Amino acid sequence: RRTRPMSAIFWFRRDLRLQDNEALTKAALSGGSVRAVYLLDSSHFEALEGIRQHSLVESLIALNSSLNGTLTTLTHESWSAAAQRLALLAAEAGVSRVFATRAFDPQGVAEQNAVGLALKAVGVFLDLSGSNYAVAPGVVAKPDGSPYRVYTPFFKAWCEPSAYARPIALPVGTRFERLAPSEVPQPSKPAPFRVVAGEAFALRTFERFKARALSGYHELRDRADLSGTSHLSHALAFGEIHPRTLLAQLGDSDGHNVFRKEIAWREFYADVLWHNPTTTTEYYDPKYSRMRYDTGSVADERLAAWQRGRTGFPMVDAGMRQLLATGWMHNRVRMIVASFLVKDLHIEWQHGAAWFERHLSDFDPASNAHGWQWTAGCGTDASPYFRVFNPITQGLKFDPSGDYVRRFVPELGHIEGAAVHEPWLLLNGMSGGYVEPIVDHATERGEALARLAELKDASA
Repeated sequence: RRTRPMSAIFWFRRDLRLQDNEALTKAALSGGSVRAVYLLDSSHFEALEGIRQHSLVESLIALNSSLNGTLTTLTHESWSAAAQRLALLAAEAGVSRVFATRAFDPQGVAEQNAVGLALKAVGVFLDLSGSNYAVAPGVVAKPDGSPYRVYTPFFKAWCEPSAYARPIALPVGTRFERLAPSEVPQPSKPAPFRVVAGEAFALRTFERFKARALSGYHELRDRADLSGTSHLSHALAFGEIHPRTLLAQLGDSDGHNVFRKEIAWREFYADVLWHNPTTTTEYYDPKYSRMRYDTGSVADERLAAWQRGRTGFPMVDAGMRQLLATGWMHNRVRMIVASFLVKDLHIEWQHGAAWFERHLSDFDPASNAHGWQWTAGCGTDASPYFRVFNPITQGLKFDPSGDYVRRFVPELGHIEGAAVHEPWLLLNGMSGGYVEPIVDHATERGEALARLAELKDASA
């Protein structure tokens, strides 16, 4: 009599999709059915803002639907408890392996180490494969084997292996079975709107982007007032779509090539974090930790004004209010608000990075930390003297009609056109109750450059 093939357990992480999931395909090919599980850290979940809670829950609901209702979500209070729980279930199920996508960020590595040790104690092997990237961190290196510290040469070296990254199909007929009763999380905080998420939605979003904006991406991606971006950052952060799926459909036009470069930026930052795992909170270039930053009650008040979008600089405030209202912010505006916090308010970048982590529905540890360090001038491609963005001229350039500002700053809704970026110049500009600028940009730009010069002199 033929014995039934042993089932496998698949541990979903930041890869909440069925197609183009290398580790899941490996589990399906191991024989038998697949039992899918997701581990939820309750303390971390409760600390998230409402938009982030709802984003995760909706993504899990969509995944469960695609798995025919067989996803087991387990809530735990610590990763040691999660590891022990999964090990117990694996032992009870009689499986020899638990499959999962390999993580490369510090928190993900710590989680998989804890689970791997717990599984080993009960004789089960944690089989890690694939990654959330077209080219896994650590693969691209200089000829001498050292990691790249500058994006452009990284991109050139990344292009060849990424060109061979092809989508991986889940075997037809893969069977999914439930591992254990599911503990579906419920958001404890409201979201500002109904969140739609999941693999099918991500694929539809990509199709809409191709039809709507991909051909003109090189020209429109920086315009905050237009829908010129892909809107796929949330899907990539949750792994609802894989970069391979995107790259496989790109051609060689200007728009396609620039979008490819943006995907490579995400992979560059993942590579940088893999080689420098403390840089989610510590300086990539340690000398900038010695720079003078403002602290105390005035700095705290200015930080709060920045967080709530009440700095008196329309482009900055529009971006910060977009974040609070939607859980997302246009990428160009992210650079503008980051420069303002570090260079105009002289507050360390970690405060801004933590605020973004709390509110961004597309939060990615590598992109967040190193996007902030890039703008602050202490990260890769360092050019601190050239990244003191003028929030007024940036607004005029990337929101030339003022539509973006009016959308998120209703106090300025009565001002037509580009004049919205300098409301203090109009007789009735501040009549809607908009706040006065909390600092003078020209003065603070000079102060930022002076502090950078101090640091340069001290290092000489």
